[in-house]
Amino acid sequence: MKSCIVAISGASGSIYGIRLIEELIKSVDTVYLCVSRQAFLIIKTETGADWSGRKESETGKKIQKYFSSKKIEYFSEDNLAAPVSSGSFLTDGMFIVPCSMKTLSGIANGYANNLIERAADVMLKEGRKLILAPREMPFNAIHLENMLKLARMGVKIAPPVPAFYQKPKDISEIVDFVAGKILDISGIGHSLFKRWG
Repeated sequence: MKSCIVAISGASGSIYGIRLIEELIKSVDTVYLCVSRQAFLIIKTETGADWSGRKESETGKKIQKYFSSKKIEYFSEDNLAAPVSSGSFLTDGMFIVPCSMKTLSGIANGYANNLIERAADVMLKEGRKLILAPREMPFNAIHLENMLKLARMGVKIAPPVPAFYQKPKDISEIVDFVAGKILDISGIGHSLFKRWG
């Protein structure tokens, strides 16, 4: 994988998306990042990190500083002219971690109301990898039907469900397991958790 899109939407579990980005920048040339408006507040609440800026460029610099990496290119969810909104712009796939039910519904129904939904729509129409980590508890029938609809189109649905056979000692090991499973789906090597057997 040379480049990919990562989106963090407005659901609890932003730490999963952050951990995924930390691993991706070790092995890809560029991560194109989109963060929903609601996600900025959730990121600040859950991690203390304030990525928000008055302009797209200011936010992008804050994010690059946070990750200590120039491999991240940030686009506002309102920037529908961003390169990732076009099928002619080549990437190897997209991760939405976490994926809110609003975002999931928008993708499942072809709404493409913002850059996250449009970029996901591009992945679908171009037949590229799309991995969603839906974060809700419990799921209702609408949520499940939307996930089934997307799964039938080849989307990988990867809810951030931890495992405990590796006996995690703290939250970071639980997060590493989930991020590692998402990387497994995309075929990216890692050593985030001890494998069974």
